[in-house]
Amino acid sequence: MLVRERLMDRGEHVSMAWAGIREGLKRDCGARLFDHWLKPIMLAGVSDKADVVRLTLPTEFHANWVRAHYADRLLLAWRAAMPTIREVRIEVAPSDVVTRIYTADEAESVPAAPPAPGFDARQTFERFVVDDENRVACNAAKALAAGELRFSPLFIHSATGQGKTHLMNAIGAAYRARVPGAAILFMSAERFMVEFVSAMRDKDTLAFKQRLRSADLLMIDDVQFIAGKGSTQEEFLHTLNELTSSGKKVVISADRAPQALDGVETRILSRLASGLVVDIKPATFALRLKIVKAKLAGMSDVQMPEAVAELLAARIQTSVRELEGALNRLTAYALLNDRAIDLAFAQEVLGEMLNASTRRITIDEIQRAVSAHYGMRQAEMVSARRARAVARPRQIAMYLAKRLTPRSLPEIGRRFGGRDHTTVIHAVKQIERLRGEDADLDADVRSLIRQLEA
Repeated sequence: MLVRERLMDRGEHVSMAWAGIREGLKRDCGARLFDHWLKPIMLAGVSDKADVVRLTLPTEFHANWVRAHYADRLLLAWRAAMPTIREVRIEVAPSDVVTRIYTADEAESVPAAPPAPGFDARQTFERFVVDDENRVACNAAKALAAGELRFSPLFIHSATGQGKTHLMNAIGAAYRARVPGAAILFMSAERFMVEFVSAMRDKDTLAFKQRLRSADLLMIDDVQFIAGKGSTQEEFLHTLNELTSSGKKVVISADRAPQALDGVETRILSRLASGLVVDIKPATFALRLKIVKAKLAGMSDVQMPEAVAELLAARIQTSVRELEGALNRLTAYALLNDRAIDLAFAQEVLGEMLNASTRRITIDEIQRAVSAHYGMRQAEMVSARRARAVARPRQIAMYLAKRLTPRSLPEIGRRFGGRDHTTVIHAVKQIERLRGEDADLDADVRSLIRQLEA
């Protein structure tokens, strides 16, 4: 049976094509550029003849940049996915989705509360797959959205692609459902900086301040990018103080704990840490497998053997976002080519992604790197010494061996002087806990991971 006969209406076909295009852009352009400029692009629709695609962005500034740098690339990608496409239109989203800054002259004639932003309908609490790695963060987010969390700000931190933005979208949507008239602002730290600088250039900072401080719920994503911007940090601090002191809710996300943010003023760090700080740990194999199965549950036309789901969960370890992208790509290729999904097909479609995600770091390399970092002999990694100066680096090495290699717990234990697998489990849990409490240790671990993965 042909794909178009068994599969989907045109809307589903277009959505699947767009998911594949987005994943390709992220892979080719890199996560940072994609997150800053291309991630906000939304698919607005396709013409009746399926020859014109409409894409929207939140601001004219965003739209102009994408037109100038990616218009041709987007057209080529769409033509590759859907040969009928002849034009890609890049537009600004309707005003009911995009918030704007009013000028000083307009400020008195408009409502104090800014329009509510649009939230990704796919990123709800119901679709957030929970396990031990993210349970506390999810529960805190739900409590804030329900008005049951007295702490503010709520600070959520994790490595890239582990679910921070999903939780923020879920908070916004649930908060708006509970308080329909609430003024909600959701923006990246970069957008905060761009709009503040623009307001200063236009001598319109009063309207900018009024807009932010009239929010009932303010959410700032990726606050680490605000580092080093003096005047912007000053305004950010004043906004935090104003909102929290008046009982408003603030949610902040970052890729590390407040104490580990570089280039951020001490006063801001203190304010960020004064609320509730929660982290999302890297997804384990068990959580990654749960995520794959949860996504498959919503794809009634897709049949995937357990072995393929386990392959994805085992090999795509970098981030949940990359895991979901791999799943989308695999299912799209299967549907568009009318192929059954099996291990051979998964290897064919995802070969590069699977190989890129396979870590080839050895335990010996980890022991050498950790020993050199802490100025100790590698032989002490396998010794019986229990002095803290040796035991802590040994635990870090065990933690890295579990995270960066496919070796089993018993095998890791054997490589560290014949220790039992329960010792390895204890070391992993200990370092995971300390990373959230000790900024120096967390920085050491991050440095070692970068060094080993380079």
